[in-house]
Amino acid sequence: MSLITGVLYAALIAYLGGWYLGQWQGNFALLLFTLTIVTLLYWLAERYKFQPAREAAARQLTEQDQARRAQLASKGISQVDGNIEEAKAKLLMQPWWLDLTAGLFPVICAVFLMRSFLFEPFKIPSGSMVPTLLVGDLILVNKFHYGVRLPVINKKIIDNHNPERGDVIVFRYPVNPSIDYIKRVVGVPGDEVAYINKRLTINGKPVETLPLAEFYDEDSMRYAEQYSEKLGKVNHRILNDKERPPYIPEPAIEDFPFRDQCRYSGEGVVCKVPPGHFFAMGDNRDNSQDSRFWGFVPDENIVGKAFVVWMNFGNLKRVGVFH
Repeated sequence: MSLITGVLYAALIAYLGGWYLGQWQGNFALLLFTLTIVTLLYWLAERYKFQPAREAAARQLTEQDQARRAQLASKGISQVDGNIEEAKAKLLMQPWWLDLTAGLFPVICAVFLMRSFLFEPFKIPSGSMVPTLLVGDLILVNKFHYGVRLPVINKKIIDNHNPERGDVIVFRYPVNPSIDYIKRVVGVPGDEVAYINKRLTINGKPVETLPLAEFYDEDSMRYAEQYSEKLGKVNHRILNDKERPPYIPEPAIEDFPFRDQCRYSGEGVVCKVPPGHFFAMGDNRDNSQDSRFWGFVPDENIVGKAFVVWMNFGNLKRVGVFH
């Protein structure tokens, strides 16, 4: 078993190493599920086979020692050399390959359950959600706000709230579901979303915006126009780059499902959101690859609702709830 365990650990290290080096796309949910199952099997084997076998060997050693002492006592020998406690401790000791598998099962299982059904951590990799979220923000995503989903396959089994305009959601990128994206919900099923000349309109009604002081982006070392925007009940900030054109270049537009529900022009785009889908955009409007480029977010792709920055090692003032 120690050889099998060593091979499994070597395979795990190779997989993680290739993932880290970019040789292949990793699936952390599937990896965690696999680790939970494997460590569970070891835990069951330890509890019902290996531990009872060690305990039986320790009892046998005790019985043999007691029998030897009784035999010597019958011959008038009361003082017997030797202490079997050290030997018993060695017999009862869990071998390394069980300590690193069965011993980890409770921790891995707890992490798996919490990540699958409660909260999942993410790191913001790009500036598409500036100024709401900055590169390096470590956020938590509420996995049960929109309903309970089965891990790995992401199948919803219990409904809860529906995504609303203004929600910041994490979802599997429709073009490549192995990648997670984070954007803000702009349109819900049935909405007509228009982004014309950098002005957002929902169902023919312009979204309320107010100009704010210019925002200085430390990463790009540039100033951008900043506005306060109200989507539904949510007030949040957005950025516009006045040097960027309002239209979406034709080569940048993906051939996505329900593509016929969108009309592109030199001023921008107008889309009718189909049932079971959502239109999502980044708050950094001119620096965001979002639904304008690759289409609608299917409900089954949604991972959860982002709601708090729990850490930013470069700026502790970032910690807190956001909208």
